[in-house]
Amino acid sequence: MSTVVIEPQSQPLAPQPTTPWKPTRKTQFAGAFSIAVVAIAAFAIVLLTGLAGIDGFGLTFLVVFLGATFVRTKRLNPKVRKDAMVGVAICAAAVLAFFPWMSIFVSVVVKGAKGLQPNFFIENMQLTTPDDELNMGGAAHAIIGSLMMVAIAAAITLPLGILSGVYLTEIRGRLTFLVRFVVQSMSGVPSIVAGLFIYTTFVNYTNSFSGLAGSLALAVLMLPTVARTAEEVMKLVPDDLRSASYALGARQWRTSLMVILPTVRSGLTTAGILGIARVIGETAPLLLTSLSNNSYVFNPMGGPIGSLPTYVFGLLQIGTENSINRAWTGSLVLMLLVLVLFLTARYFGGKDNR
Repeated sequence: MSTVVIEPQSQPLAPQPTTPWKPTRKTQFAGAFSIAVVAIAAFAIVLLTGLAGIDGFGLTFLVVFLGATFVRTKRLNPKVRKDAMVGVAICAAAVLAFFPWMSIFVSVVVKGAKGLQPNFFIENMQLTTPDDELNMGGAAHAIIGSLMMVAIAAAITLPLGILSGVYLTEIRGRLTFLVRFVVQSMSGVPSIVAGLFIYTTFVNYTNSFSGLAGSLALAVLMLPTVARTAEEVMKLVPDDLRSASYALGARQWRTSLMVILPTVRSGLTTAGILGIARVIGETAPLLLTSLSNNSYVFNPMGGPIGSLPTYVFGLLQIGTENSINRAWTGSLVLMLLVLVLFLTARYFGGKDNR
């Protein structure tokens, strides 16, 4: 008696998605080759004419590239030719908008790296003159002062900003219009006005400059950014979550505290970081409230206190080579502080996957 063996049928292969819009290698090579040829032609034109510098090269490159694109697409469909010309114009506008930011970033990194030495983070300028060598003195007092004032300002502003967002999106009481109007009006207040306000109301009352006065000025500038960002992220919470919480018998305050705020925790973290990035580089309000100091000050009410913005401002006023190099290094450290705070907040803000 023979047995029949039934072979298992093979599983059908899953269809693979196609990407007809993806450029082929031939198209990519042709594009790279044309860009290289245009760059060489623009460089030659810059050498033979009165144009000079990166600006002249960029302008020449744009004109030559537009001409080459027009010639290359002259025999094609008018819609294709128009699409190619518009694409070149959009890319040029993007580069034009992106180049200034990159120029600032590269300038700060290149010029600030000269004084980026260990002593810059552990020493102060109490026994060092601005014109001394870069291996002497540092900005540890300014870093500590900036972090102290920003921490106090954040401790004041974050609860107020989050409560404002909760009131505008969840409570929606009679004062909603007034609160939103005040927050929006504060967004346009110049930083020097905030410094003058704290100077007349706090510094004159205590008769002394201090880190606490600087923190209050920074809090005034930080509050509208945090409040407006918190309001926008809370608007993104679906109403189904609120309805489900109310259906389970939760009160409004418990819904806001246990459902809404945990849902937008990442957005609230971003709001705090945006507020800190908004004020950490402010100089004008600190000149009227905390002044500056060349030694360590750990007491917010212990008199004038140093900060990175006033440190950079004071060194640039002196104008010597080493003082300007120290100012560039202070600017670089200020950017690194913002980067570290942003990465830390994003890490802890997205750690809970609930």
